[in-house]
Amino acid sequence: MSGHSKWAQIKRQKGVNDARRGQLFTKLGREISVAAREGGPDPDGNFRLRLAIQKARQNNMPMENIERAIKRGAGSGEGSENWEQVFYEGYGPGGVAILVQALTDNRNRTTSEVRSIFTRSGGSLGEAGSVAWIFDQRGQVIIDLANRDPDETQLEVIDAGAEDVIQEGNELIVYTQLEDLNRVRQELEKSGHTITGAELTMLPKTQIELDEHQAEQVLRLIDRLEELDDVQQVYSNYAISDELLERMAG
Repeated sequence: MSGHSKWAQIKRQKGVNDARRGQLFTKLGREISVAAREGGPDPDGNFRLRLAIQKARQNNMPMENIERAIKRGAGSGEGSENWEQVFYEGYGPGGVAILVQALTDNRNRTTSEVRSIFTRSGGSLGEAGSVAWIFDQRGQVIIDLANRDPDETQLEVIDAGAEDVIQEGNELIVYTQLEDLNRVRQELEKSGHTITGAELTMLPKTQIELDEHQAEQVLRLIDRLEELDDVQQVYSNYAISDELLERMAG
């Protein structure tokens, strides 16, 4: 069964237009600023900032934008907004759990927008703690297999200290303990692997299989949440068969 990582891969392959890319840069810049504010402007001593910068560069965010976001977070740049990290928890069609990570300068506005999308999309916003227990925080590294042998690469990944690995098309999704993420990423890069992503993620302990109608509703709900400026990440525990995902992507 496939879940959010497979659908995210399909969307990446389709690409994003200029408007969505601008929104992505805004979200990446916001994460960089908050990381710099909370842990300092030096990425060598600030793990969260280092990950945020890596993600920004992987998405082709200009270096001047990255540096400007760091300065804002450190209080030496213009427009140093006071962003606050909040989580929203709820349920979507089919009873799937949905965990929303947001950075906002107006909690009331963001809560209202998130609640409205849940309600209009056949879901419901829950109380704090209602679904967070379903997820474990893990490190995630994405490897582009290119012309490498998948089985051999998986063995190398496990030797590097990965906790689990899943093949999704031409990519390997590697999961690690939080404290191992940077070390595993560095070891894989030294071995010549092409890393296309490295970040913290929320991994569901259990998954709920969806039929086609439920899958369409859930993916539409998640897409709407991800389109909100304040929303950084959306995690869910849905499972959709590869066959159904390919048909929906077409």
